[in-house]
Amino acid sequence: MIIQAFLRWVETAKTSDRARAASALARAYAKADMNGIDRHAAEMAMTYLLDDPSPKVRLSLVEALADCPTAPRTVMKALAEDQPEVAFVAISRSPVLSDEDLVDLAARGTAETRALIAARDTVSCSVAAAIAEIGDEEEVSILLENDGAALPQRSLMRIVNRFGHIADIRERLLARVDLPSDARQLLAARLGDALACCSLVQATIGAARAERVSREAGDVAALAMATAAPPEDLARMIAHLRETGRLTPAFLMRSLCGGAGELFVAAIVELSGVAPRRVRSIISGGRVHSIRALLESAGLGRDVGEIFAEAVLLWQGQASEGDDALPAPITTRLLGRLRSRKTPSNAAAAIAELLERLAFAEKRQLARDYALLASLKAA
Repeated sequence: MIIQAFLRWVETAKTSDRARAASALARAYAKADMNGIDRHAAEMAMTYLLDDPSPKVRLSLVEALADCPTAPRTVMKALAEDQPEVAFVAISRSPVLSDEDLVDLAARGTAETRALIAARDTVSCSVAAAIAEIGDEEEVSILLENDGAALPQRSLMRIVNRFGHIADIRERLLARVDLPSDARQLLAARLGDALACCSLVQATIGAARAERVSREAGDVAALAMATAAPPEDLARMIAHLRETGRLTPAFLMRSLCGGAGELFVAAIVELSGVAPRRVRSIISGGRVHSIRALLESAGLGRDVGEIFAEAVLLWQGQASEGDDALPAPITTRLLGRLRSRKTPSNAAAAIAELLERLAFAEKRQLARDYALLASLKAA
């Protein structure tokens, strides 16, 4: 009877009075100060107030119900689709809106709507995936900043693909410990591409050299991340490198000369389709003919395969005898063999050029280590 009287009174009451009454009704409902019959009548009254011509009334209603875990879902869904000042309260705070409701709101709503959803205290995997798929830069940034957002690896990879070229988003992604290795490698490649396209860099060192430096820096970063990746992630990362065109002979030579045997094996498995145990057996102890056959099945030409076979044999010797027993690193010894050839092929010349840069980088690193050791002894 009280609710019926309330509804009759609402028809003629002033806006300010209706707003106060709506707030009182919703607070009483939220505090469970009603029996079952009264709560049902209150729900009917609040549903009726959704059609009130004044947004102030609906704003009072939503502010009183926003944090209530037992608020009528139908009422909160309607308020979440109301005018912005009303909808924003419901979207950002209401615990009764389901994942399906939020995904639907994200799909049909504005950028502001998606930003509010991304900033909620808790964002489920499905809702986060929707924001990652259709959200703009600002909404995705808010999502990445939200510690309460559950972001599966697939969604992180989607963000990398969509916004990896944006510095702020790239920085937030790289700071995440749950970022998958292939996504991290792709971000490093995006950073290198951005530097290569920078007009200042091109004007300083030239476009061709900038592209080469960027590519080599990307290889170094990918090699470091692949080497540090857990075994279960290595195959996936190698597959990603192949898909993006970065599993090149230069990358393979870097991994082999750098002592990353497992990485080299995983790459040959990916390229050749030969079983991992068979590849590992040939690489670690096979003879030159079986090594060359395996490398050619991986797509390396005869000339390139011959050079790689020599590198593998040198790697075998280094692995069996230890670094201290050998006079020089693989890079230096392989480079010496290539230089001794009277008429090197184009492939051999290109690899020799790469090996020269690798050897020089090794010498610079040795010089840095020596200087650091000397300074420590002096201290």
